[in-house]
Amino acid sequence: MDRAVFFREIVKQPFGKKLAQSQVDGIDAVLDGWERFGSHDPRWCAYSLATDFHETARTMRPIVEYGRGKGKSYGEPSGPYGQRYYGRGLVQLTWARNYTFATGRLRALGVIGANDDLAKNPELALREDIAVAIMIYGMMEGWFTGRKLPDYFRGARSDWVDARTIINGHDRARLVASYGMAFYHALEVAA
Repeated sequence: MDRAVFFREIVKQPFGKKLAQSQVDGIDAVLDGWERFGSHDPRWCAYSLATDFHETARTMRPIVEYGRGKGKSYGEPSGPYGQRYYGRGLVQLTWARNYTFATGRLRALGVIGANDDLAKNPELALREDIAVAIMIYGMMEGWFTGRKLPDYFRGARSDWVDARTIINGHDRARLVASYGMAFYHALEVAA
């Protein structure tokens, strides 16, 4: 893929006339993550970029949940390490059990080492390589809601709107779908 062409196409889309360098760097990190994964459906990459764009308030960088879980039980210290497991990353990983699961799965995938533990140090979910891996593998394997990318994008089937259930029910589903289709168009032009 010609990334220069991709970025030229993106600025024509509803993302704004100019992307900040931090957004470009974040998009590059996701594209690199998909390239490391290997062969995949480009719609998966496009929908993950759309999710990243939406879930990070357009920053395309790992963020901390607004309010840090205030008023929610996952925002209170818990687990053996007394940490607060509010949302962090590109897709807002929450709850102690999910930080523990992500640790085990990312270790098995070789993304993190034996000494890296997101349950012990939830701030690791903000490290760009880890945040990208959580988003990509989580969306491919159904970590968040049990729904996964192949459920919505397989063969000729493309369900850009219902794919939102991978992350967050149908909250802003049409908006995220429009972002996904724009990213997909840019990927196709740059291919």
